[in-house]
Amino acid sequence: MRIRIVDAFTDRPFAGNPAGVLLLGADGFPSDGWLQQVAAELNLSETAFAHPLPPGEDADWALRWFTPATEVRLCGHATLATAHVLRTTGQAHGTVRFRTKAGVLAAAADGDGTITLDFPAAPLTEEPAPDGLAAALGAEPLTVRDTGPDCGDLLVELADESAVRSLAPDFRALATLSRRGVIATAAAEEGRGYDFVSRGFFPAVGIDEDPVTGSAHTALAPFWSARLGRDALTAFQASARGGLVATRLRGDRVELTGSAVTVVDGELHAVP
Repeated sequence: MRIRIVDAFTDRPFAGNPAGVLLLGADGFPSDGWLQQVAAELNLSETAFAHPLPPGEDADWALRWFTPATEVRLCGHATLATAHVLRTTGQAHGTVRFRTKAGVLAAAADGDGTITLDFPAAPLTEEPAPDGLAAALGAEPLTVRDTGPDCGDLLVELADESAVRSLAPDFRALATLSRRGVIATAAAEEGRGYDFVSRGFFPAVGIDEDPVTGSAHTALAPFWSARLGRDALTAFQASARGGLVATRLRGDRVELTGSAVTVVDGELHAVP
């Protein structure tokens, strides 16, 4: 069984966010236990598993994502990585549709080699900061928003880009404050070449800090589009690896555009 590691939201190896990708046969998904074991063995923020669907279905492939600790409902970078593998191996052309627990998601190959994901925009609900959030982050929130059931994160606005970049969270404390994670964000400093910055912390699902979180931008895009008055924005996630995400708000949908690079293409011998 072929297994690949793809760096997503980057055009060069060893940057962006690495995802495992396994394309399965038409028989469907193996047991959840086996899927979880593979994801734990790779120990990447997410591993994607996909199998083709019969003609006439609402999508072309079924897709699931697992962290080293659990399954998640929505993942952007591993969807981008899967679309990249399908395109580069000739198994999909143009737009490919994925059936997921968050609904049908589309990924369109663009002429410049990038891939654009079509995801649902996260519903944002402003709420008071939970007790202990400022201490766990090490910074005082300006505003806090819940991002709805698919993401399950807290979107936390901080004073400026420097505050986001300098965070050194208490991950154990953060793990108790949301269903999935905490996204810290601020407007970009002048002259940066992007519009806003973020970092994503997900210790509750086994990921202390995620390098580039596509799904988080389904919340970041509508938040910053409302603030900045523009539908099309450029985002930078300021992790140790870092990555750029081009976002475009289209009603209740968000388009996320980025590149991907395959860095490992090998054989998985522990087949189900």
